[in-house]
Amino acid sequence: MKTIFQFLVLTALYTLGSVANAANFRTVVIDAGHGGHDNGGQWGRVYEKHLALDTAARLETKLKSLGYQTVMTRRSDYFISLPQRVSTANRYKNAIFVSIHYNYTWKQNVSGLETFYSTEESRRLALFVQSSLIRRTRTVDRSAKYARFYVIRNTTLPSILVEGGFVSNAEERDRMKSGWFRESIAQGIADGIQRYRRGY
Repeated sequence: MKTIFQFLVLTALYTLGSVANAANFRTVVIDAGHGGHDNGGQWGRVYEKHLALDTAARLETKLKSLGYQTVMTRRSDYFISLPQRVSTANRYKNAIFVSIHYNYTWKQNVSGLETFYSTEESRRLALFVQSSLIRRTRTVDRSAKYARFYVIRNTTLPSILVEGGFVSNAEERDRMKSGWFRESIAQGIADGIQRYRRGY
């Protein structure tokens, strides 16, 4: 009985420690995917790199208003390599990393939002962000998923990669072109970050 009690106490302390660690971060590194000669997913004149940068800028504004410090991996339409993005993120302690993308597939009927993670702590962040995104956008929930994308696999801080819908899907593409939808994506990410920081 004593062993079980000790186990429960240790488990509770570990959980509280994890929540406390999450609540301690003050900086969010915001990574707008692609840029420059790398357009990302595109359909006609709708480029992922532009959507990602606009959403990243909206997210930065929201996070600053909440008291966070922010770091942008890019602020305009220029190319940054994946190692450079990771290097920028890894300079910061007590921080999290959010990479913003929009999806593409040859299957034009596929739609929805998804958030990727690579570690267990990042999974907590991904789950909070994904559920907040769906709440804000009321779109198809493709869930939080494990992946080994370079930027989330090689960062040393909790890191996620958000896919804000499919450029290849006509309905979602029309929504992406509207500022209100990109605003909703940014707000959903900000909501999720706040929930992760609070631990619930």
